[in-house]
Amino acid sequence: MDADGLDEGQRAILAFESRPWRDPARKADAIRDELGLSAARYYRLLGALVDSPAALRFDPMLIGRLQRQREARAQSRARRSIPTARPLA
Repeated sequence: MDADGLDEGQRAILAFESRPWRDPARKADAIRDELGLSAARYYRLLGALVDSPAALRFDPMLIGRLQRQREARAQSRARRSIPTARPLA
């Protein structure tokens, strides 16, 4: 780890995520080619970074955006969930 509390791999993930991606398939290929990670592993690591105070200090704009996106997805999922059954009277 460096003085900012992140290791080189974590900083590489944040730099990668800050790039604009229009095509998810190209992003998945680039994750594998540039970072040597599967897309699933990349998103698990990124998810941990979103909750990391060190990552927030390192790139507050990116982490703030990712936190807002995660919250919006959670709210969207909650709206789509099946409503619970009402108790029978």
